[in-house]
Amino acid sequence: MKAVVQDRYGSVDTLELREVEQPVPAADEVLVRVHAASVNAYDWHYLHGDPKIARLSFGLRAPKVRIRGRDFAGRVEAVGAEVKGLRPGDEVYGEADGTFAEFVCAKDGETDLKPGGLSFEQAAAMPLAANTALIGVRDVAGVRAGQSVLVNGASGGVGTFAVQIAKAYGAEVTGVCGARNVELVGSLGADQIVDYTREDFTRTGRRHDVVLDLVGNRSLGDLRRATTAGGTIVLSGGGVYEGGSVLGPVRLLLGGRLLSPFVRQRVLQLPARASRKNLAALRELAEAGRIAPAVERTYPLGEAAEAIRHLEVEHARAKIVVTV
Repeated sequence: MKAVVQDRYGSVDTLELREVEQPVPAADEVLVRVHAASVNAYDWHYLHGDPKIARLSFGLRAPKVRIRGRDFAGRVEAVGAEVKGLRPGDEVYGEADGTFAEFVCAKDGETDLKPGGLSFEQAAAMPLAANTALIGVRDVAGVRAGQSVLVNGASGGVGTFAVQIAKAYGAEVTGVCGARNVELVGSLGADQIVDYTREDFTRTGRRHDVVLDLVGNRSLGDLRRATTAGGTIVLSGGGVYEGGSVLGPVRLLLGGRLLSPFVRQRVLQLPARASRKNLAALRELAEAGRIAPAVERTYPLGEAAEAIRHLEVEHARAKIVVTV
């Protein structure tokens, strides 16, 4: 099968489209013929081994996982002996390492039926980004109807879903984005939009019950200034590649952990864990018309390197999808 392979850390030029052996599903896995996959910050973090501290898990000298891509949409080709509820021919979506390929093996518990009414390209845009947003809004922040939520990075992959999910939970949402993305964020349902090229959301005097930071470009002091006294700050990573770092967003996450016991505001981290239960919840939201993937551009598998380059250096809006 064809796959986008990386043998060493570096730029997108290290990626090669090659013939590799087709994977065989384990007992708890499904073999999926990939129709589409999407690009995430996860991909360029892995590509560069950035921040360098992450190489403790990625692989010290080279990436342990050689095929890039993390989420997918496609059709089940075969199932392992322990898989329940999925059959060959099912249209599915989910998360797995190595999705920039013609086939991928995915855990049964991290795969679910594709939302009805969505194309493979739209469905592929959802798993990692929408799941991260769902966990941040619903589980970490515990957003409730009537609360004020600010999303810093509202036009990014996770941000576009965070705006919609917060609205689905009845919040009043403020989205922070650049000038060219104001219309997009408004179309997602944001009640207010802050163009960061014209206004500093931390100095407007307005405070929010929840501040969801998906960029990592502001200090904890700045974020606290935009949060109510008893509010919640949710810290994540992402952003764009700026030449490499040792700690990157980990520095802000560590700072939040150290600060949290000493302030009234809750300063929490956003862990992203794939699960069929969350994929099912997202499918229900999509089929009910409460969330919809926003796809900026698609690239064929052979141009996956350019898709990652576009995300990491051009502040891509919404989602970038690779078709297979």
